[in-house]
Amino acid sequence: MKTTSRILNPIKDLTQENVSAGLLAAIFGCVATSLIIINSGAQAGLSDKQVVSWLFSCWFFGGSLGVYLAWKTGQPISGAWSIPAAVMLGGTLGNFTFEEAVGAYFMAGGLVFLLGVTGLVNRLIRLIPMPIIMAMIAGALMRFATGIMGGIADLPLMAGATVLTYFVALALLPRVTPIIPALVVGLTLFFLFGEDSSVQAASQFQLPGVFLPAFSLEAFIAISLPVAILVIGAENAQAAGVLMSEGYKPPVNTMTTLSGIGGMVACFFGAHNANIAGPMTAICSSDVAGEQKDKRYVASIVCGVICLTFGVFSSYAVGFIKLVPIALIATVAGLAMINVLLQSLQMAFSSSKQAPFQLGAFAAFVVALSGVSFLNITAPFWALVVGLVITLLTERQSLANMASARTP
Repeated sequence: MKTTSRILNPIKDLTQENVSAGLLAAIFGCVATSLIIINSGAQAGLSDKQVVSWLFSCWFFGGSLGVYLAWKTGQPISGAWSIPAAVMLGGTLGNFTFEEAVGAYFMAGGLVFLLGVTGLVNRLIRLIPMPIIMAMIAGALMRFATGIMGGIADLPLMAGATVLTYFVALALLPRVTPIIPALVVGLTLFFLFGEDSSVQAASQFQLPGVFLPAFSLEAFIAISLPVAILVIGAENAQAAGVLMSEGYKPPVNTMTTLSGIGGMVACFFGAHNANIAGPMTAICSSDVAGEQKDKRYVASIVCGVICLTFGVFSSYAVGFIKLVPIALIATVAGLAMINVLLQSLQMAFSSSKQAPFQLGAFAAFVVALSGVSFLNITAPFWALVVGLVITLLTERQSLANMASARTP
């Protein structure tokens, strides 16, 4: 599917499915993943003002990026921030001043921008076999599927009823997106029968802070390089792969360039980046967003508007976000990923015995699934590296034939 040439009208293209998919992606992002920033900030000893500003910058600029790209391209491209990078920073930020971290974020954004504006990212992705990309996506997203069982183990009644509702709705209500009644049932049960988990919420609206960068070689090595690699190798590669699997032709260079600009802008408010979001793009581009693929872009617009609004009011989120049980969100996110995972697995591991790149794809799947981290760089990037190395060793001719066929 090429970038649309028709005049886009998001209001006219609104459907129950794409609105519900955008809402689901935003709930998953704003509720579940924001806890990562809150926890990483606490682990690094950041002040409440710094954490609030971090949340504001990620969600406001990330959401704005998603709205712009979705509306501009007519493709379901969602924006947020890098989850693996935020996890990595929890154990790294304590070694530097906050100003040094801001400087490192700026340099990371500059690296991503250069790779996008020069077109190097697009050339690299064109050289990676699709089965390896799909296997990496399947391995990276599999934790969402296994999160269903973890949710049921932690919240048997709520999570179990949520899963049951999903499949009952799938069987009996073909016109209704099953994830919505599942989420409604889960949240209803939680507020009716869940334990009182209320927390003291922020009582006043807080404006984000503005932070000036300081630059150091140590911060560049420890923060800038890993963040840049994760934005490109995990988030952008995952989002581009998901979009390609759905038949879209994502503007990889533009996505990367804008992710770099997002990083350079967001850093002044304390955020590590504002870039293309892999899992949220997966939700918005999947069947959950409806059968009409040319209208799925609305899901990313809905998601982006909610996310940037969440960013504006992020000072209240630090307290209120802890009200929603993570086990329930993990269950819903896993259910939303079912179709994406099935499609990724099917494209990664063809039933044909003659299909190329199967060994490399299997290696990529295992590495991404393992969740390993080396040199502060997480599994999705290493999955692509290992898959490519094994393919070079075992199927060099098939790789050469593919590269030749893709060269314009």
